[in-house]
Parts: sequence; C-alpha cells; structure tokens
Amino acid sequence: MTVADEAVRVPIEEDQDVVSARQQARALGEELGFGSTDLTLLATAISEVARNITAYAERGEIVLRVVHRAGRDGIEVVAHDEGPGITDVELALQDGYTTGNGLGLGLPGARRLVDEFDIRTAPDAGTTVTLVKWSR
Repeated sequence: MTVADEAVRVPIEEDQDVVSARQQARALGEELGFGSTDLTLLATAISEVARNITAYAERGEIVLRVVHRAGRDGIEVVAHDEGPGITDVELALQDGYTTGNGLGLGLPGARRLVDEFDIRTAPDAGTTVTLVKWSR
C-alpha cells in the first residue's frame, strides 16, 4: 500500500503538527510526480490553514487525499476545526485583514497558492477549508 491509497489524517494541535502535515503532503506529492515548485506551494498553503487552526481554534485536523479528475492527479487538503468560525469570510479573504497578530496573508495567500479553494464556516460552528493542487 502506498500513501496515495487512502486518506492521511493529521491532527493539528501544535506547531509540530503543522510540520507533520506539510511533510505528509510533500510525500504524497512526490509519489504523484509533483515538481519541487508545486510541492513548495502546497506545503506553504497547508502551513497557512494549519496555523489558523492552532491560532484560532486550538485544535483540528488536516486530511490529505489523492483526487483524480479529467485525467489529472491532484492532492486535496481539507483543514477542519470546530473553533469560533469566521464571521465575515469576504473580509477574512482580503490581504492584510487579521484578527490576530499576523500579517493577514494566511487565507488569501493559501487561496493564491492552490488551484481550487473553498471555505465553509459559520460563527461558533467551526471552519472547513478545502484546497486542491493539481499536478502539472
């Protein structure tokens, strides 16, 4: 069995878990033949959404899985938490907006680094961010 045969779940509670999620995604991407640039973009996007989990929700999970569509292989990343949610998604997706101490580049930056981006959230109901990076 290879890493690509099933979903990889990485609990996110601390910074080391963010590193683990990045490493797991890189291993999966290497198996699929992703180039080094795409591996870096994917790992950076994962860092952004995983750090949001540790900063705002304290704990959550990253689920990585291989997806196939129209003859292409990709990696889907689902970052889920049961934290406070985002009250204004449009505002949160603007560069420079932050409710914490960061630069406000996390979500909009992650969106720019991947091929597909979706966010589902509601106040007091958690957040799920789904990213897809396709191999070239």
